[in-house]
Amino acid sequence: MSNKISNPNQKTYDLIERTAKFGESVIAFAQEFDRNAINQPLVSQFIRAATSIGANYMEADAAESKKDFEHKIGIARKEAKETMHWLRMIAKANPVKQSRCRILWKEAQELVFIFSSILNGSRSK
Repeated sequence: MSNKISNPNQKTYDLIERTAKFGESVIAFAQEFDRNAINQPLVSQFIRAATSIGANYMEADAAESKKDFEHKIGIARKEAKETMHWLRMIAKANPVKQSRCRILWKEAQELVFIFSSILNGSRSK
């Protein structure tokens, strides 16, 4: 399966690169937080979910079957949704970080939409 998708404007997006850059942004953002009793578990869960999006997409890109591909894309989508949840909790716990959380939340949502589209296209074939 190709890791490149096209949009209606004929641009090609490399999801391996996009998910990796998202993970890198998450790591950089996570390093800004004070490690206290509230932030520690939230940030830890956030990092795990957000960085696993790219790892699961990489596995999907190297899938051995259509079923394996769909399963890994489904996991990547679930992790992106979980990331959205943790960003909401982090924004609540750290009101001064809300605007940055919103930016990352929107990217996670975009990834959910992309993975959903991939799954819908894969299942209709």
